Amino acid sequence: MKRWLDNLEARVGVNALVTRCRRLVIGSYAILILMMIYRGVAVESDASRIGPMVAFVLPLVLFLPSILAKRARGHAWLAFVSLLYFAQGVMVASLPGQLARGSLEALVSLALFAGCAGYARFRSRQVKTGT
Repeated sequence: MKRWLDNLEARVGVNALVTRCRRLVIGSYAILILMMIYRGVAVESDASRIGPMVAFVLPLVLFLPSILAKRARGHAWLAFVSLLYFAQGVMVASLPGQLARGSLEALVSLALFAGCAGYARFRSRQVKTGT
């Protein structure tokens, strides 16, 4: 895996990989937040149940400063947190009638994981080389 990533880095370039991973992170992050808000508003239709929506959205919102500041370490931690949303998506997909929503949540969180892990790796390499 390390050899493959090194070859990719040599072929494409660190700066291009950082840009691509950042785009993937921002896109999947926004989609996952919107999905969690939709889940809280539309699926949990009771107005007094705003607590679960906050519980689903808050862990993502806490990483917003790290994403805006382009910190590799914050992206690495967000990659770990995104795996919780992946597990939740797989569990939701196993519920009757929830296959599409759960699968989409699992795929988006997996994209967030890949983007965050890639960004953390390539951004730290970019900082080391000073480019």
